[in-house]
Formats: sequence, structure tokens, C-alpha cells
Amino acid sequence: MKVAIITDQHFGARKNSKLFHDYFLKFYNDVFFPTIEERGIDTIIDMGDTFDNRKGIDFAALDWSKKNYYDKLSHCKIHTIVGNHTAYYKNTNTVNAIDLLLREYDNIICYSEATETKFGRLKVLFVPWMNSENEQSTLTKIAKSKAKMVMGHLEINGFTATRGHVMMDGYESNIFDKFAKVFSGHYHTRSNNGKIYYLGNPYEMFANDTGDDRGFHIFDTETLETEEIRNPYRLFHTITYEDNDHQTFDGRQFKDKIVKLLVKKKSFPKKFDQFVDKLYAADVAELKIIENFQEEIDHDNIDIESEDTISLLNRYVEESDSNINKSQIQSLIQDIYKEACELV
Repeated sequence: MKVAIITDQHFGARKNSKLFHDYFLKFYNDVFFPTIEERGIDTIIDMGDTFDNRKGIDFAALDWSKKNYYDKLSHCKIHTIVGNHTAYYKNTNTVNAIDLLLREYDNIICYSEATETKFGRLKVLFVPWMNSENEQSTLTKIAKSKAKMVMGHLEINGFTATRGHVMMDGYESNIFDKFAKVFSGHYHTRSNNGKIYYLGNPYEMFANDTGDDRGFHIFDTETLETEEIRNPYRLFHTITYEDNDHQTFDGRQFKDKIVKLLVKKKSFPKKFDQFVDKLYAADVAELKIIENFQEEIDHDNIDIESEDTISLLNRYVEESDSNINKSQIQSLIQDIYKEACELV
């Protein structure tokens, strides 16, 4: 049996940004839906954070989600795990977006507590977001489970949460030693240790996602083999400007993209202005120009100004001499940064 696994879709991201939803939709219409139709897949496993804002829902975002995603999957069985963004309270999964917002869909099964289920002959333990209310019962179910696999929305130490930040303030990985494989959502960056796999989310959502592989996975429940289906579309781009001849530069490839322009050398301001004009004429969604580079740049090290905000803050914490819990501070910074993005 083959199933599709997708996670951390964050419908309604960036205050229901049309730019982001149009970008998401290109992935679904050009990659996700054609692939599952071509493969004859009728089972979807959603490993959490389906919606972005745990405190509320933009009605237009909900309407978008139903018309462009759920209505098109009416022929599929969708198994959805509650993640930290879909649980309203931080200490319980009882009140969650899936149960409250998608009641009219009888093809959706929501897992708000650890539950064993079978796909073909494979027994899987679903593990939703762990909190103070369900932590002990979930750990007990993990210890007693006879399932071969775990699929969950987990916060495990030793894995890259975001670029430049390795989680060291979560659960120890050894509690999953007895399972053949563990798949998880929550961290948007893909990483694995040969047993535990963070599958990553389908698309770029922040500047520090640039260049990371994104997409979804096809999983064979008989062989336990996983096939990565890549999302070829990018939203964030970085361009480097020097005093080369940019007369042939075509900015149309950056239409509706978020672009960071790094200016290494600008001896001819008029030519530079013409270059920038080409980007604006191409209807870039957002253009950030960074000009305070040194003339001589050590190419073995990224200049501080070329780093995205979250990577810069993570590096600052990591290099500090303080005895603070650096992983905990980095996690807090990441949460604050994402919440700040929702206010923009």
C-alpha cells in the first residue's frame, strides 16, 4: 500500500497572504494533486500544523483551504495529527482546528492523542503534539506500543529545527529506539539520523528556507521505502550585484518573488538604478537591497549582512559566552520571529 505524507502546510500563513497562498497553490495544482492521481493514491497522512494560527482562523483562509485542498481530496481518506499550531491551548490538544473547522468532511480522521492504526499490514503509532496534559500518557503508549513505526509531530533533540539551530531542549531520541522508523513533522528543515526522519514542509515560508529541499513524500507501507517528491518552485531569491555588465539581465523570472539584492560593488550608480528598475518592472513581490558590504569579502565566510534574520540571531546566541540554555533561547527567538511575521 502506498500513501502520501505531507506536513506543516500552515494554511493561512502570513495573515492569509495572497502571495503565499498563490505560491502554495502552484505546488498543489502542479505537483501534489497530479502525483497522487497518477499514482492512484487515496490515503493522505497529514502530520500536523495544517493551519498556521492556533489562536484563530481567517475566514478567507479557511475558505481557500476547503476549496483548493479539502474539496479536491473528497475521494481520499485523510489522517490528520494535531500539531502545536493546530491546538488552541498550549497544555491540551482537546480544542483543535481540525475537529472544529472540518466537521463536514467525513473522510478526515483527527488524532489529538496517541493512537495506533494500521495501513495495510503495517501498524503505526500516531503521536500528536505532546503537552503537559498528555505527556505522561503519550510516553506510556510509546513504551507499550507494538507498532513498527511512529508518525508524529515531535520535538526531538539533535535535529535541525531551522538553519543554524539544532534542537537540544526537546525529548531524547532514545525513547523511539525500538521502532523501525519514525517520521515527524514540526521542524520544517529535513534531517534524519537513519531511524528518525524529519520530512520537512512542502514550501518555503521564511527567508532562511531558501535553498532547502521542500515537497512531500510517497511511503510504501510494505517495504517502508520513502520517495521524495520535490517542490521545484521557490518564493525567496538572493541576487548578487557587482560592476559587471547587467544589460542582458532579465528580471521576469522574479515576478511575484521575494528578492534580496546583495550589492557587493556599485561603481556606476546609474547602471545600478537601471538594474533595480528591471526588477521593479518585473513585478517582484518584495525587494530588499543590502548595500553595506565590504569591498573585499571573505568568500569562505558569509558576511553578516547576507544572513537572514533568524540565522543571524541563532548565530549570535550560539557564539555568546553566556551560560544560558542556548537551545531554549533559540527556540524562543524562533517562536517570537514567526509570531512577528504574522503581524506584518
